[in-house]
Amino acid sequence: MTRLKAGARHPVRFTLNGKAVEAEAEPRMLLSDFLRHRLGATGTHVGCEHGVCGACTVVVDGMLTRACLTLAVQVDGCDLRTVEGLAPSPGRLGALQRAFRRNHALQCGFCTAGILMSLDHYLSRHPTPTEEEIRDLLSGHLCRCTGYTPIIRAALEAAQLATSTEETSDA
Repeated sequence: MTRLKAGARHPVRFTLNGKAVEAEAEPRMLLSDFLRHRLGATGTHVGCEHGVCGACTVVVDGMLTRACLTLAVQVDGCDLRTVEGLAPSPGRLGALQRAFRRNHALQCGFCTAGILMSLDHYLSRHPTPTEEEIRDLLSGHLCRCTGYTPIIRAALEAAQLATSTEETSDA
């Protein structure tokens, strides 16, 4: 492992939502702060700063990661995906985001980015989840407003729509 000087800034290069990015970070700078303050990717929220609430969840090299527990310098050379990467194009929402809107699955919206990232990651690997599986996944996220029921409805709806779209396109 490379030893970094504590007082110096170090270049951090990685792919963010499909685009190459580079900025400098001190060795102890958290990924959540780096994304928000150095790169302007403010969709990743900072809640508890202890990895408990899930608001800062991002995907690093295909793995769900708490950005508040990860140092920015650790993602050098990695592929990152944040909530900004869920939309197919600027001004358009992804299928899961549209399901959230239809089902009123967000209120204050603070937890939403992390929940969307976890659900998107899970649904891409498990296209036909049960309600129990979704509830288990959501146990790693704290939401104080919705009571989780509309989030679960939205996730199941998005999964069903994705499955029926795949079946239609296969025919």
